[in-house]
Amino acid sequence: MAKQVFINLAVKDVEKSMAFYTALGFTNNPQFSDDTGKCMVWSETIFVMILSHEKFASFITKPIAETKTAVAGLFSLSVESLEEVNTIVTNGLEAGGTEPIELRDYGFMQQRTIEDFDGHTWEIFYMDMTKLPAE
Repeated sequence: MAKQVFINLAVKDVEKSMAFYTALGFTNNPQFSDDTGKCMVWSETIFVMILSHEKFASFITKPIAETKTAVAGLFSLSVESLEEVNTIVTNGLEAGGTEPIELRDYGFMQQRTIEDFDGHTWEIFYMDMTKLPAE
């Protein structure tokens, strides 16, 4: 079996968050979903578990971070083109997300940031390795 990444996020409204992540391009895996959490699939190896605060708290011993006012993690997803970056972020904005920082263009990489309803921060980026500066 290939190594997989599961990112677990505490959310206040599981259904509303599922709709947001669906708008970004994730799909739901109902096999690992219930009323307290949804398994959202980005790829064959990357999954985001959106969990109610109660469910999330059952896995931890520290308090849940207030991600609306502080960043607890920065999650980055690479895509195939700048057009795909723009489409994903536009869909996320239309679904109620916020864009706290404008597009950043580093020449070889373009990056946009979007936050979900709970303030979890995602960077969507496209990197063109042919434009990477030579050392």
